[in-house]
Amino acid sequence: MLSTLSLQAPPTGFLRRLIRMGGVVSIALTLTACASMGGDWSSESGQGARSSDTAKSSKSRKSASRAPRVNIDKDSVGSLSAPYNNLWDRIRDGFEFDGIDSPLVIKHVRYYSERPDYVDRMMSRSSRYLFYIVEEVERRKMPMELALLPFIESAFNPEAFSSAKASGMWQFMPATGKHFQLSQNIFRDERRDVIQSTDAALDYLQRLYKMFGDWELALAAYNWGEGNVSKAIKRNQAKNLPTDYQSLKMPDETRNYVPKLLAIKKIVDDPKSYGLNLPVLENHPYFVVVTTSKDVDVDLAAEFARMTVPEFKAMNPSFNKPVILGASEPQILLPFGRAESFQENLNAYKGPLSTWTAVRLGARETVDNLAKRLSVDANQIREVNGIPKGMRIKPGSTVIIPKSAKNSDVPLHLANNASLMLEKDIKKTVAAKKSTSKKSTAKKSSASDSKKQTVAKASSQKSNQKPSKKPNSDKKLAENSKKAN
Repeated sequence: MLSTLSLQAPPTGFLRRLIRMGGVVSIALTLTACASMGGDWSSESGQGARSSDTAKSSKSRKSASRAPRVNIDKDSVGSLSAPYNNLWDRIRDGFEFDGIDSPLVIKHVRYYSERPDYVDRMMSRSSRYLFYIVEEVERRKMPMELALLPFIESAFNPEAFSSAKASGMWQFMPATGKHFQLSQNIFRDERRDVIQSTDAALDYLQRLYKMFGDWELALAAYNWGEGNVSKAIKRNQAKNLPTDYQSLKMPDETRNYVPKLLAIKKIVDDPKSYGLNLPVLENHPYFVVVTTSKDVDVDLAAEFARMTVPEFKAMNPSFNKPVILGASEPQILLPFGRAESFQENLNAYKGPLSTWTAVRLGARETVDNLAKRLSVDANQIREVNGIPKGMRIKPGSTVIIPKSAKNSDVPLHLANNASLMLEKDIKKTVAAKKSTSKKSTAKKSSASDSKKQTVAKASSQKSNQKPSKKPNSDKKLAENSKKAN
């Protein structure tokens, strides 16, 4: 099922720029197909998917989505606007969950209302990404409360990383990301990609709803795993107990999961009642997606867009390394006001666009040997690849190296399948052990010598001491005899 995006006429200022440029705007809007709802799912440890279903969802995501998409090698970046003014009103109109003022909901509303600075940071971060999520939720005819889920998953931080290794706004575990065809290699991690991770998360939520027929149970499964929720339901069924969200036995984190979401909903619905303010969010796209076939350094891309590197990375947190690879058809997210600048500066730039390339090793190699063989700096290789000292690189690994004039851009097979495998450098480990052993022996010998010297010194001191004077025994007897008389 596909839908189209309603566009208003571009503003007059933009038309004037077009006339000056003598250009024709061609913006490709590609649409994401609705997720396939077929197939049974089961996962004990959390999020999971059948490979046949995920391949379909991946294909629909890769053909990209509701976000405007421009190939800046061929087309020009334009401006789009939506017929609405306030995104929060649009979100409120899409709410479907029943308003339940349970003690847990009230507890979390109080928690957020007592931390206005924290809520303000969350809401401000969400302004970059919320329009896209709302568009997708609305297009799929899902409850609009689900657009607020990143507030409780990651506080809308696309670079969030948990101790359990979940990553991104939607907190995908590595295995779940692979199930949903979210690329995870040394160059990029699509669990942090705003578009790809959002599409995968909504696909997953749709499937969970089909499995359980209830959004609260679907949310519990998103947090706890559908296998665990299914088991909890079966346990209650065996005891003839209700099987709704409130009746299931579950961990505290999952028990609080839906109440947290409902608390955020109440705050969005009526922020002033809780002494909070929401940032003004106009109901139009915040970013445009541009792509290029050329490798571009991240800092140079930020410069082209007239953004700081942190600002650029906040929009594009999926790029792991200091270079964006053109062979992987990158989705570069830029605010609308920066996209034209990026295109113009990129096309006008005459110098090298990237200073990094990559090589795949055919044999086991140390960083020092690799650096010597390629005539590059060993410390640079360690830093950009994150290789600790005392480690060597396994065969088949892809290593990023400084780019020379003779190097070309990174090819597709490396861009999509790059991995780095390390092991301890045995020679260095043995050498270090020998060195440690020698030092230990030297210390023991030194300690022994020191002890001997101390004993000898003490003995010498004793021998040099003068014998103490003792009173003569005969003299004592004489004195005692005198006293007796």
